[in-house]
Amino acid sequence: MSKFKLYIEYEGTRYSGWQVQKNARTVQGELLNAVRSVFKKTDAELYGAGRTDAGVHALLQIAHLDLQTMIPPEIIRIKLNDNLPSDIHVIEVEKAKPEFHARHDAVARSYLYQISRRRTAFGKRYVWWIKDKLNVKQMIEASKQFIGLKNFQSFTADDPDEKSTKVLIDEIQIKEAGDLILIRVIGSHFLWKQVRQLVGVMAEVGRGKLSVSDIGILLSEKSDEPAKLTAPPSGLFLERVYYAGDKRLSVLEPTININSYGLRKK
Repeated sequence: MSKFKLYIEYEGTRYSGWQVQKNARTVQGELLNAVRSVFKKTDAELYGAGRTDAGVHALLQIAHLDLQTMIPPEIIRIKLNDNLPSDIHVIEVEKAKPEFHARHDAVARSYLYQISRRRTAFGKRYVWWIKDKLNVKQMIEASKQFIGLKNFQSFTADDPDEKSTKVLIDEIQIKEAGDLILIRVIGSHFLWKQVRQLVGVMAEVGRGKLSVSDIGILLSEKSDEPAKLTAPPSGLFLERVYYAGDKRLSVLEPTININSYGLRKK
């Protein structure tokens, strides 16, 4: 049995998330279908570094594939892409060490969220359009409250009785880029809907409807307020999965350019 490391990008709008589900179309399911179609084998195993929710995208998801084959990695990549829908693309395939595990070996994950300040005809599937004016400086102050090892019991749809809700957040970066507000969240791992709820709360602070001090209360006490403020999946991207020795991204850039070209000032 050979092991391969896959670098994958996908547009998640049409899928019920990454993980295989009964009676639902998923990214992992489409990849496994492609593997079975190419290799005519049902014993192949594919594991992703993280589970993205329904409608969430990935700029660089990592997965490992266990498969008995002598076909070179580049040919595997070409054959898989020939059998995948256009909104899923395998960027690269490489041989991996037998002990490599895409999820267990990951030391950090980076997510990118895009908020649009304007209605967009082209970027609707990749942003959250917020009509209200947002105070970005206050959002940055709010983001500082989440840094470190914290109990995010109020910021997840997971059952706290079934798994730990403590997560180490290394860094949150917020940048204005034309009509976009970009938010990068880097952490050890993330709970179900955690990033979207963090973004939703930061946006509410930006609107002036929550204060920075309110976040301390949300972190110290169990509350369903973040769930009510969950940001939509359209603006969220799994940006990177980091392994030991990987260099962290330094530049924060949008995935699309939605600046208006309809009117040009002369």
